[in-house]
Amino acid sequence: MSLDRRSLLLGAACLALPATARAAALDGASFGLKPDAAEDQTRHFQRAVETAATSRQPLRLGAGSYRIGEIRLPANSQIIGIRGQTRLVFAGGTACLAAQRADNVTLSGLVIDGGGRALPDRRGLVTLAHGRGVRVEDCEIAGAGQHGLMLEGIEGIVRGNSIAGAAKAGIMALDSQGLTIAQNTIRGAGNNGILVWRTLAGDDGTMVEANRIEEIAARDGGSGQNGNGINVFRAGNVVVRGNRIRTCAFSAVRANASANIAISGNQCASLGETALYVEFGSEGAVIANNIVDGAALGVVVTNFNEGGRLAAIQGNLIRNLVARRPAGTDPNDPAGIGIAVEADAAISGNVVEGAPAAGIQLGWGQYLRDVSVTGNVVKGAPVGIAVSVAPGAGQALITDNLVQGASRGAVVGMEWKRPVTGDLAREGTGRYAQLTVSGNRVR
Repeated sequence: MSLDRRSLLLGAACLALPATARAAALDGASFGLKPDAAEDQTRHFQRAVETAATSRQPLRLGAGSYRIGEIRLPANSQIIGIRGQTRLVFAGGTACLAAQRADNVTLSGLVIDGGGRALPDRRGLVTLAHGRGVRVEDCEIAGAGQHGLMLEGIEGIVRGNSIAGAAKAGIMALDSQGLTIAQNTIRGAGNNGILVWRTLAGDDGTMVEANRIEEIAARDGGSGQNGNGINVFRAGNVVVRGNRIRTCAFSAVRANASANIAISGNQCASLGETALYVEFGSEGAVIANNIVDGAALGVVVTNFNEGGRLAAIQGNLIRNLVARRPAGTDPNDPAGIGIAVEADAAISGNVVEGAPAAGIQLGWGQYLRDVSVTGNVVKGAPVGIAVSVAPGAGQALITDNLVQGASRGAVVGMEWKRPVTGDLAREGTGRYAQLTVSGNRVR
C-alpha cells in the first residue's frame, strides 16, 4: 500500500491529539441520559459509566444538567464533559462520584454541584480512594456539604479545577502515594483550603503547586487546626511552591509534625495569624523566597520542646504585620513578629518591614539552640532582633544584619516577653558568652 504526503500529514495530526480525543467514546445519550431532564438519572448514568469502563472507552456527556445520586466509578472510568457546560447535580448519597480501589479514573470538564447537601464525615462530593493513575482536571466542584474533593491513598494529578463553597476543606489528601495538586482555584471553604495529611507520620511527597486559595474561614473554631490555606499534618517531604494564598482566618501554610517540608515562592496576604507556620515536631524545613503582606506573624518555626527544629529561612519578604492574633489562640502568645525560631536554624537574606513587636525573635525562654542570623534587613520594628537570654537558653550568632529604626534596640536580650538588656549591638554581649553579636549596621 502506498502512502501519499496528505495521508502522512493526516496521520501525524491524529497522533498529536490527546489520547482521550483519539479514543472512540461512548455518548451518554445512547444510554438514555437526557440533558436538563427533571427526573433522577442515576440508574442510566451508572450503567453508562460501567459499560464505558468495561470497554475502556471514555463516556462523553453533552451540555446540560444531569440529576444523579451516588455513582460508583470502576477502574478505567473516564467521564468527559464540556467544560463549564456539563453539570452533575447531586441528588443525595455519601458522595456524588465515588471510587474505591479503582485505577485510571479520569474526570474532566465536569461541573459537580453539591447544592450544600450534607455528607458524612471524611467524605467529599467527589471521593476517590486507593487508586493509581487518577486524573481530576478542568472540573468545577461547588456547594460540597463536607470536603469538595476527598482523596485517600491516591497516586495521580489534580489540576486546573475550581472548588467553591466547600463546608470543610476544598481538597483533602490523606495517605497519598504520589500526588500532584496544581493550578487549582479554591475559594470560600469553611475550614481549610488544601489538607495534606497522613494517618501515621511518614514520607508523603505530595506536590502542592501554583494554586490560588482565597477566603478560607475557620467555622469549626480551634487554635489553628482550621482557617488555613494549606495544612500539612504528619506528611513528610511535601513541596508547597508558587501558590497565591490570601484572606485566611489563620495561616497561609501550616505544617504540623511534618519532616523536610519545602515552602517556597508563595505569595501570602491578609492572614489572621502566622503566615508560614512550622510547629509541633516538624523536623527539617526550608522556607525560602516567599512574600508575606499582612499577618500577625510572618514565619514561625517553633515547639522545640516537642521536637520542632532544623530550618533554613532565607530570602523572604515580610511586611505589614499586626500586633493581634485571632480568637481561639492563647492571649499570652506573641504577635507582631516577622520571623521567630527556636532551634538549629539559619536565618539569612530576609527583609522584614513594619513588625510592631520585633523583626526577628530567637528563642523563647530556655528554648534556644544553635541559631544563626546573618545578612538580614529589618526596618521599622521597635526591637530589631530579640534573643532569649533566659536561664538555659543556648547560643546564637547575630552578624552582618542591617537594622533601621529600632527605637528599643537593634539587638535586645529577652527573658520571655521581658527585655532585660540594653542594645547588645551597641553595648556588647557582656556576660552572655553564648551570644556572638558583631558587624551589624544600626541606624
